[in-house]
Amino acid sequence: MEENKSTEADEKKSSFGRSKKDKHTEEQQAKSWAREWLDALVFAFIVAAILRQFLFGSYRIPTGSMEQDLLIGDMLIVSNVTYGPRTPMSVCVPFTSWCLPGIKLPWTRIPGYGDVERNDVIVFNVPWEVKPISQKTNYIKRAVGIPGDTLELRDKVLYVNGEEEAYHEGVQKFYDVIVRDNVRLSDKKMESVGAGTIGGNERYVQQVAQNVYRVNLTKEVADVVASWPEVDSMALFIIPEDQQLSGYTMSKGSFSQAFNNPDHFSAFVVPYEGQEITLTKDNWYIYKDLIERYEHNDVKVENNAFVINGESTNKYVVKQDYYFGMGDNRDSSEDSRFWGFIPRDHMIGKAVLVWFSLDGAVPRFSRIFHLID
Repeated sequence: MEENKSTEADEKKSSFGRSKKDKHTEEQQAKSWAREWLDALVFAFIVAAILRQFLFGSYRIPTGSMEQDLLIGDMLIVSNVTYGPRTPMSVCVPFTSWCLPGIKLPWTRIPGYGDVERNDVIVFNVPWEVKPISQKTNYIKRAVGIPGDTLELRDKVLYVNGEEEAYHEGVQKFYDVIVRDNVRLSDKKMESVGAGTIGGNERYVQQVAQNVYRVNLTKEVADVVASWPEVDSMALFIIPEDQQLSGYTMSKGSFSQAFNNPDHFSAFVVPYEGQEITLTKDNWYIYKDLIERYEHNDVKVENNAFVINGESTNKYVVKQDYYFGMGDNRDSSEDSRFWGFIPRDHMIGKAVLVWFSLDGAVPRFSRIFHLID
């Protein structure tokens, strides 16, 4: 009897000991499992941050300045490696816009496998903001001018090196449509042929006179609208060259102060590294931001004479390449016509692919994996 009691006691003690040991082992295994997952997540986060910095990034289109090729809600893949990725310029939390204020890191650009080509769709830090470069807002435009190009805008038509810019599908401009008596253009009809919005969301026509409507069209759609029986005539809406628009001349940056409105500018060369510019009272505002803000020189202008860093001279040698960007939605885009050149050190990468797209909350399945032209 006593032997049985002893055996039972030993079994309970052994069972209790094994239970504690098993519990401890399970806890260790759980901790090990959690640690492995944490390590994997940290590793994935670091790898993703490195890929985003040096290879490619993902951006979402917030405005319609690049319609029709790019739409609001498009999610893009941008190749940083095409033009060469930049090493970190600030101390920031990855995948956020939060950065330590006032801290700038020494940086360089790792060589890419190509240069910016004319008509590339580029993503860059907008130059006019007063922030460290990498903390400025990301913009997307088409590089209509590259270093050394001569640009001129006459009656809303862009000329590159003396020739009208190469045609690319999707560019929209405002047209004035004159309709026959007792006829009205509707938003619904303009939307049905692929017109762009004008003056606000879901608005496709703007009545500017009794029989005159202003609409936003590509060349292909303009040809369709011109053939409608109710249309008497139509023409590009062009602001007269001598008409000064205060909203334009007072826009961000100094560039627009050299001209009257965004439909015209006289010929100039897109700056390139090593170019010697001869400054005059007529071209000063074209190059003012370049010399003072982007290349950090002190300039005083007195009686049309220039004093640069204490030296009286009207000559300036450019230190880096620059680009000129315009939106495909020409009359609904705040671009280089307003604030001037895009410095090379502000360049992020080339937009190559729409990987997904949302129209509000509704997916646009037809735009998934849409290549950007």
